[in-house]
Amino acid sequence: MSTDETAARLGAAVAELHRLLRRRTTRRANRPALAEAQVELLLVVRAHPDVSVKETARRLCAAPNTVSTLVGDLVDAGLLHRERDPGDRRLVRLRLTDAARQRMADYERHRAELLAAALAGLDPAARRALVEALPHLDTLAALITAAD
Repeated sequence: MSTDETAARLGAAVAELHRLLRRRTTRRANRPALAEAQVELLLVVRAHPDVSVKETARRLCAAPNTVSTLVGDLVDAGLLHRERDPGDRRLVRLRLTDAARQRMADYERHRAELLAAALAGLDPAARRALVEALPHLDTLAALITAAD
């Protein structure tokens, strides 16, 4: 199999796994799904509390007005705090609410349970191969990130 074919198969497999996990986890958590862009924004804010809207837009490679719209929706949903920076009133700082932290923890728990059950269905050699591939997947993600 050529490198291009391998990349295409890997991309398709990762995308399908992501799609299945997202749908099944959301159903299992018994909550309405958030848009993918909203989830990505919440992940940025969790990793960088008090991040500005402008910095969030940069990290998401999105237009600031798009991020502002997402922020407004998440504030309305009770998942995000938006506050003016006391040192520079032009800046808005973002933090997760307790409801967002709980929702994210619940989602991650349900996703881990789904994956654990699926992994248990694999034969030991296949399970071992996936575990051994984890550091390489981390490196692959880092290489893609560095390419930006």
